[in-house]
Amino acid sequence: MRTSTNISSFPLYSVAIISAAALSYEVLLTRLFSIIQYHHFAYMIISLALLGYGVSGTLLSLFRDNFTRNYKFFYIINIVLFSCSTIFCFLLVQAIAFNAEELLWDYSQSFRLFFTYLLLMLPFLFAANAIGLSLIVHATRIGTIYGADLLGAGTGSISIIVLLYILSPDMALPVLAAIGIFAALIGSWELKYFSLKSFSSLSFILVFIILISDSWLTLEISPYKGLPQLLRVQDTRIIASKSSPLGLLHVVESPGLPLRYAPGLSLNARTEPPSQLAVFTDGDGMAAINARPVNANVPLYLDQLTSAAVYHLVNPLDVLIMGAGTGNDILQAQYHQAFRIDAVELNSQMIDLMRNEYADYSGNLFNQPNIKAHNQDARGFITNTDKLFDVIQFTLLDSRSASSSGLYALSENYLYTVEAIKEYLHHLKPGGYLSITRWIKLPPRDSLKMLATIVNALHASGNKDPAQQLIFIRGWQTSTILVKNGIINDQDIKQIQRFCNERLFDTAYFPGIQPSDTNKYNILKEPFFYQAAIELTGRKAQEFLQKYKFNLTPASDDQPYFANFFKWELFTEIISLKESGGMPLMEWGYIVLIATLIQAILASTLLIFLPLLVRQQSHIETKYSTLFTLLYFTALGLGFLFIEIAFMQKFTLFLYHPLYSIAVILAAFLLFSGLGSSISKHWQEKWGYTKSLTVSITGIVICGIIYSFLLDSLFELAIGLPTISKILLTGIVIAPLALCMGLPFPLALSYLSTRYPRLIPWAWGVNGCASVISAVLAMLLAIHFGFTVVILCALALYLFAWLIFMITLRKNQVSDEILSERFSQ
Repeated sequence: MRTSTNISSFPLYSVAIISAAALSYEVLLTRLFSIIQYHHFAYMIISLALLGYGVSGTLLSLFRDNFTRNYKFFYIINIVLFSCSTIFCFLLVQAIAFNAEELLWDYSQSFRLFFTYLLLMLPFLFAANAIGLSLIVHATRIGTIYGADLLGAGTGSISIIVLLYILSPDMALPVLAAIGIFAALIGSWELKYFSLKSFSSLSFILVFIILISDSWLTLEISPYKGLPQLLRVQDTRIIASKSSPLGLLHVVESPGLPLRYAPGLSLNARTEPPSQLAVFTDGDGMAAINARPVNANVPLYLDQLTSAAVYHLVNPLDVLIMGAGTGNDILQAQYHQAFRIDAVELNSQMIDLMRNEYADYSGNLFNQPNIKAHNQDARGFITNTDKLFDVIQFTLLDSRSASSSGLYALSENYLYTVEAIKEYLHHLKPGGYLSITRWIKLPPRDSLKMLATIVNALHASGNKDPAQQLIFIRGWQTSTILVKNGIINDQDIKQIQRFCNERLFDTAYFPGIQPSDTNKYNILKEPFFYQAAIELTGRKAQEFLQKYKFNLTPASDDQPYFANFFKWELFTEIISLKESGGMPLMEWGYIVLIATLIQAILASTLLIFLPLLVRQQSHIETKYSTLFTLLYFTALGLGFLFIEIAFMQKFTLFLYHPLYSIAVILAAFLLFSGLGSSISKHWQEKWGYTKSLTVSITGIVICGIIYSFLLDSLFELAIGLPTISKILLTGIVIAPLALCMGLPFPLALSYLSTRYPRLIPWAWGVNGCASVISAVLAMLLAIHFGFTVVILCALALYLFAWLIFMITLRKNQVSDEILSERFSQ
């Protein structure tokens, strides 16, 4: 084969840089889609990134000779195309204007989703082309180049988190594009392909990208989110913004139409909120900063919300606010003369906003001596504190628009699981209350699932009659469930009835409630909330859950999808009601996941599997060897991603944010599985294929089983550690598993190279196709069966791959023996 490449000069630094930029881009896309859409698109991003790498393998296999003849040119041009496509493909995706909420009634949205998938795949295709081409041409340097690739990828997935503390996500995008151009310059120098003309061209592209980004790159947030809707009001404007990996905050004022944000305010309220500023997180989840009245009195309207009920039942000496936000729950506790207030808020930018820029506006709320703000995850704080509280309060931690449309259906929420509720209850003083306020959904589902989760947690805590500890009230917009650490007595019932009657709220449940006590003010056709509460607190709760049209099964740490209410048997009924306004009942997050799975299957089959299948037909191989390759590498592709995706979701509890979990898990699996791949040749030479594969699969199975049952205990012990310590611990935990997972793939490729070398591209394609599909399929399985089942399925796939390999090895050994005997005769 003729090539213009001088193999004494090979890319190393540029491979590391472009690999870092590609993985940074993958993590950044999850952040960008959290803003313009919702964070459950993270698993689509992982799938399309894998598609890009898989399609690259197909192209390099089909056009290998053409690419290698002009290696230097194609190497540089692919890096430049990566840089340009990171921005332009994202701009095109925004122009496509996909909206998940319209997927079932606007069929063009299916095509928009598919084109979104393909467009965002392109940058990964170009990056993979550059790296893969280098591995082909510089075969003698494959270990060094592969090591640079893995080191760059691991570094990039972590570095983007640091960058997002410095820049907003939209500004981080051109930085990654610029890094790509820098990689092209370094690559030109490394390959001695450098000239003044190429330097000028690359510099021009870099300047052009920066100018384009500054003028064109504006995030087009979904029109169904709260921020775009509010900005439609005349004179409304954004007056400040803050960004971090945990959220993009926008502060908004509306002088033309003053804000009066008081979710669930009593219809009988005689006071209204003071002047307010709105704060949005990632374009949604609106909260309000109340202006402190001149006379310094706490706004009276805060006693006219369903969330105020708890303060009429207990003397609030010690109050814990979960999700402090802009401090309205703190103000409410102050109004009711709470003595000490601990407020937990995950986003440090929110705390900074309230302590500094808007301290004067809000009356210096977060700096008062009896208020202590904790910049922590709620689960981490409650697990690591010894303190007991009179009140633990959660109020509306998600937006009404996203909650009602089902767009949080795929969001892991570890605050509302059975295990979490048990932990909260253990931190109540005798007679103390847990108060959880949720949005009202009709038909009822959100608050009923919360009630079912609480009842389950009470049973799990050893409470024989949870019905005696519960109060459930509702207004026209919100509902509040109160759980007492003790038995609800007659005085409690009288107090809650007085509270509700004065504010025109309805009681849906308390011990001894009668039908006449319900459905008085916010009247429904039937007292649905009361009827469901009676069933859920009774002996036939499981039967009720099975028959109810929506999924009310309590969330757990193994299946933390509290907002997923989807049942397939309801799907056709909702579709039939499309013309009658039934579509808002659809769980859009789940539908998007199904659509993503379908497009992953189509795209990977059309772009990876079929091209290689057509090529494979031109070579004569035994049907058995082809079947072995298909089954073995499909099992590996599914198994690897099943474990990786399950760990991303499971470690969200430990690392407290999906973005952190994705970045850290990606980095750990890349680095340690890459290390496993690098030692595979040494193992094979020392032990042979049989022992090497058996040891690696055994290690995967043992680690997988141990982690399935012990990770929760580890999280409980270490959840209070500093973030950097938790990241390091995550790497240590994943290291042995990922190391073993890095071995089966190269061992099988090595075996194929000795017997069926023409099947190697086929193996890459089959594995890539399975990986693209498994990224989404793992999510689907986790929703229905939990993370443990996903991990166990992965272990079964690895065992299946081992069995297939052993059978094939034995069959070939027998064939070799027969041939040897015939030859000797």
